Amino acid sequence: MAGDEKVQAKVEQAKGKVEETAGRAVGNERLTAEGRADRAKGDARQAKEKIKDALTD
Repeated sequence: MAGDEKVQAKVEQAKGKVEETAGRAVGNERLTAEGRADRAKGDARQAKEKIKDALTD
């Protein structure tokens, strides 16, 4: 299960980066903000997984 969470975190980070870049390219502030939010969500999920890994080692 932890592997799935790590993959999901990377997917969210990548999706957010693409959305943010696309939003900036076309001048769409809403898309840029959504991208930032997705990246932050992915970062938070990744941090949570790192903490869980550290506690189980």
